[in-house]
Amino acid sequence: MTTSRKRPILFLSFILILAAVAGCFILPKAGRNIAGKFITPDLFLNRYAEWRLGLDLVGGSALVYDIDLSGVEAGEYATVVGGLKDVIEKRINLYGVSEPKTIIAKRGDHYQLIVELAGAKDLGEAVKQIGETPVLNFMDNCEATDQTAECDKTPLTGKHIVKAGLDSDQLGRETVAFELNSEGAKLFEEITGRNVGKQLCIFIDNNFIFPDDPSGSCPRVNEKISGGKAQISGEGITAEVAVRLVERFNAGALSAPIKLVNQRTVNATAAQDSLAKMLAAGAVGTLLVMLFMVGYYRGFGLVASLALIIYIMFSLSVFKLVPNFTMSLAGIAGFILSVGMAVDANILIFERTKEELKKGLLKVEAIEAGFKRAWPSIRDSNISTIISSFILYYLTSSFVKGFALTLMFGVLVSMFSAITVTRTILRVFARK
Repeated sequence: MTTSRKRPILFLSFILILAAVAGCFILPKAGRNIAGKFITPDLFLNRYAEWRLGLDLVGGSALVYDIDLSGVEAGEYATVVGGLKDVIEKRINLYGVSEPKTIIAKRGDHYQLIVELAGAKDLGEAVKQIGETPVLNFMDNCEATDQTAECDKTPLTGKHIVKAGLDSDQLGRETVAFELNSEGAKLFEEITGRNVGKQLCIFIDNNFIFPDDPSGSCPRVNEKISGGKAQISGEGITAEVAVRLVERFNAGALSAPIKLVNQRTVNATAAQDSLAKMLAAGAVGTLLVMLFMVGYYRGFGLVASLALIIYIMFSLSVFKLVPNFTMSLAGIAGFILSVGMAVDANILIFERTKEELKKGLLKVEAIEAGFKRAWPSIRDSNISTIISSFILYYLTSSFVKGFALTLMFGVLVSMFSAITVTRTILRVFARK
């Protein structure tokens, strides 16, 4: 056996082994029920990695919040909204809702925050905590009275708080120690420097941080505070108040108010039914494509069918490996469309090869010429699809993003499958 003969065989063997590994890897974790049909086996490779499925596949809710940016300068919209997104994710995780997905939707100057909570059974507490997340502000030049205080708002807000914890003063009284980020530390040093001997009031949702104790809400600044670390103390800070305050600070106070305007719930049973139908449709569609290829192209069709199975294994592995990738119904639709793109590349190759055979070329030469002539068409059509996927991903909402992402990855893998996998299989068997 010549060296030129061995290389395609060795490479094909490597591809088949890699496809078998990918096939084990793409299965859900051992013991999981797939669409209510069968339980996945323990194949070692599927023990540790798990699919992240959207709420339309496992059930859950999507919460839509309007963001009030009326008190924010236009140039700071992106910064405030980005910080808001991080805060909401932190609060949801704090209350045990796993793998939340938060998306910022922009329509003109209007921003919305979409929170997808897949697989959550009891959303009541999570919704409550998101809605009750306070807007925290530090204010100076305050004149506190028994009920209210007239102040000037400072640029220091809850978005600058890094963490907070319980502490105690020299008399053993409860205090709240908090730390600010670098930007907040600079602002806090400037604010405390100009307010030495004066009061600095802390407001939550435009109310005193301690509604029943305005004096405790407006502690006196004894000295200029540098380094971004400080304490809140006073008679109004009981153990219960301190704990609640620490929770609020650690969860992050919002830098802009939000309002729940819509909630969409997907029943887990209905989601599982949709997943079962989608998987069945994908399997039947792929089988019909393979039967058509075999019936029309005969031997070439068998090669295309094998390459298609390998393509599916590789594509699903890529989806599972991408960090924070969540598979949704739209994503599955994009993947199924990419299957058609993969077959389309094979059809171009085979038709070009048939043309070369009609010219009288030997089979091996015709195959090489067919790939060479089909490649420009495959390249241009796939690049056009990838560009469209980029546009859809960056300029549309979350539902379409999932479709665009799976389509883009699927097309990239299909180019490899058509040019490398199909070509290698043909090189091996055509020489026989």
